[in-house]
Amino acid sequence: MDVSVELCTYPELDDRIVIVRAGDEVDAMFVRTERFNVLIDTLGTPELCRTALDLLDEKAPRPLIVINSHMDWDHFWGNGAVAGRAPIIAHDAALDRLRDPSARQVLQDKASQESRFHNVELIGPDLIFSGSMVLNGGDLTLELIHTPGHTPDHIAIWIPELRICLAVDAVEYPIPEVWSKSAEDLRLIRSSLERIRDLNARLVIPAHGQTSSPSTVKANLAYFQSLAERVDGLSESQLADGQLSRSSGFRLEDFIAIPHGMPAETVTFYRNCHETNLGATVQAHIEKRKSA
Repeated sequence: MDVSVELCTYPELDDRIVIVRAGDEVDAMFVRTERFNVLIDTLGTPELCRTALDLLDEKAPRPLIVINSHMDWDHFWGNGAVAGRAPIIAHDAALDRLRDPSARQVLQDKASQESRFHNVELIGPDLIFSGSMVLNGGDLTLELIHTPGHTPDHIAIWIPELRICLAVDAVEYPIPEVWSKSAEDLRLIRSSLERIRDLNARLVIPAHGQTSSPSTVKANLAYFQSLAERVDGLSESQLADGQLSRSSGFRLEDFIAIPHGMPAETVTFYRNCHETNLGATVQAHIEKRKSA
């Protein structure tokens, strides 16, 4: 699959922030501050990342800092383009994901399917943190906020001077996906969404969905709340139904409007996300009943 890189923006987006769009695959973000530049995510291959950096080239370049928002392949497999050139920052939970055998298995699988992944190396962060971290760029502050739930290592970036949240995958249009079907991961993703909502951001920019509207956060929270309310009325046998996400009233389109013109393979992807979200909601309900 050929993926092209372009630089984009949104209405009302400060010109110090640039959206780095790799086709329909993912959006990275680039922030210029007085003291340094920050690249949030390196796209899916080193080649894509190098193309992005060439497009972002400045006559008087500042030092570059790279943030890996989380260790999903489309967000950090481009690290080879910046390794040794710029420090790479990630949450300390990213190391656990990198050490897991599944990380290399995903690379092997995707490299067997597409030649563009043959040059990818799994390169981890140089600097890690727990909780939160602040980068002081002089004119702009970047607050790195741990927002688990989509993945254990996920971080979002809050720029208070502009009231802009670079939410990456913590927020997604049309829906985000919880890390697993566990009740705890569901609690975490809902808590992270609430934390982002409570920032009262002027713009919220995810890495998927090509939107900057803060209403996406409320829509994501409403979706999870609707799941909980719908599951609340189920019987024991219905809760045990492994095909529940395909039943009338519990399908993806019963909770959200599928965007017009969305490619069939993308719809299938979000149906799978919905199945995981519904499974986590069912598990949370079962545990709630047991503790009652």
